[in-house]
Amino acid sequence: MIDSYKNDIKWSESNRKRIDLIVQKARSDRYIDQKINNLHDSAFDEIDCLKCANCCRTTGPLLTSIDISRLSKRLKMTEKEAMNRYLRTDEEGDFVFKSMPCPFLGDDNYCSVYEDRPKACRTYPHTDQKGQMDIIHLTRKNARICPAVSKIFQHLAKM
Repeated sequence: MIDSYKNDIKWSESNRKRIDLIVQKARSDRYIDQKINNLHDSAFDEIDCLKCANCCRTTGPLLTSIDISRLSKRLKMTEKEAMNRYLRTDEEGDFVFKSMPCPFLGDDNYCSVYEDRPKACRTYPHTDQKGQMDIIHLTRKNARICPAVSKIFQHLAKM
């Protein structure tokens, strides 16, 4: 990960209280979806995921049955074989990868199953979705993982 991305993540770690205040303020902002969605676009104009991949190194997605089916076909395995090799059940009964970083992340930060990656990976960090207040707790957490989410909070802090 390049230094400027590390600095963005450090900003989020050292500004947790400030981010909490932004979240509280956002609860009464009826335009918060539009603001976050617009900031998502500008943040990803600055951030190249292939120079980061921190989410793939640190955050395991929840895999749905559709994800498991898609991955097993991609890997030319039965679903049971894929589950036994790559997945475990977490404390809440969800399927997640056995270990991190993601088993499909290459040394070049490319995903070897990109076209068939889990839905949670496809939509991460979820800042381009509607209903931001429903997932703001997740977005707050993601600011300490994803430099683009950190940039979104940095911009919100200036508004």
